[in-house]
Amino acid sequence: MAEVLVGLPLGFLLWFFFRYGALGLYTVGPNERAVLTTFGRAQRLGASTLEDPMAQNLRHDERERYAYPQVRVIGPGFYWRLPWQRVYKVSIATITVSIGYDPEDASVNQGGRILEAVTKDQLNTGLSGQIRFGVSERNLYAYLFGVKNPMAHVMGYFVSVLRDRIARFEAPAGTQAAPLDTGGEDPSGMVQGISINDLRKNLRDLNERMDQDCASTVARYGIDLDAALITGIDPPAEVDSALAAINTAHNHVSSEISLAQAAADQKIVQSRRAVEIETLNAQAEVQPLVMLATQLRDLAGSGPGALDAYVRNAKLGLYRRARQVVLASKPGVVR
Repeated sequence: MAEVLVGLPLGFLLWFFFRYGALGLYTVGPNERAVLTTFGRAQRLGASTLEDPMAQNLRHDERERYAYPQVRVIGPGFYWRLPWQRVYKVSIATITVSIGYDPEDASVNQGGRILEAVTKDQLNTGLSGQIRFGVSERNLYAYLFGVKNPMAHVMGYFVSVLRDRIARFEAPAGTQAAPLDTGGEDPSGMVQGISINDLRKNLRDLNERMDQDCASTVARYGIDLDAALITGIDPPAEVDSALAAINTAHNHVSSEISLAQAAADQKIVQSRRAVEIETLNAQAEVQPLVMLATQLRDLAGSGPGALDAYVRNAKLGLYRRARQVVLASKPGVVR
């Protein structure tokens, strides 16, 4: 009986030290970060996320809603915890998923491969691409305790922003599929902007805008959106041929307008050159007459007989070069 009374406390002590001593050790890997809670409360640093630069991406009406406390983050290494403490470990490695991925139902969006969205011209189109993100250790409280399923929140937020951007997308000035400047209205009525073409031509601009719109996810949910890369925008199969025909007609009309503009520009240049040549020829013919008039004016002003002498000398030169001269014996009679 005495042995039993001694063995029970000893066994309890051995179990206690093994359970909360040896098993109280834990490790944090190189790509992991951890938060330690004591009786369910995380160790706080006395500051909030609003004091971090990441809060600059929040709107003014969101700052109070997403004011999370800064908590002590445990880095890689070996640690020990008390029985009433709990460790929450998360991976901070960058994750790459399809933009159609749904954390709650992997079968939607064609198995997570294609995300559907409606363009400004009411065309239901399929989007393909990738999104890269990772957990931010600057806001682990939001990721661990702020929302129930951070992945679902982030993907839902990204999809809603993307669909809204697709529905309202307008190509930057100078890149729209707009009519060429022909000096009037488009006679064909076919050269017009098509939103899906604008989206395809401006995928880089669309991706940059998505990065800007999703910059607040780190302050909202503790997930840092690294990049969104939309690689494909495809219309439904039944309208793909019609869209190709529209593009072909647009290219044909644009080509014809360019050729007409080139021919008109060439004729304008030739006309301007011909006017310049004729103007120079007229100036060349008028210039000697102007110079002669100036000389005669100067001779007339130099003396009373100077102009008559000049006329007489000019006649003598003409007489020397003439083969035959007809003189009048008296005014009005020629012989």
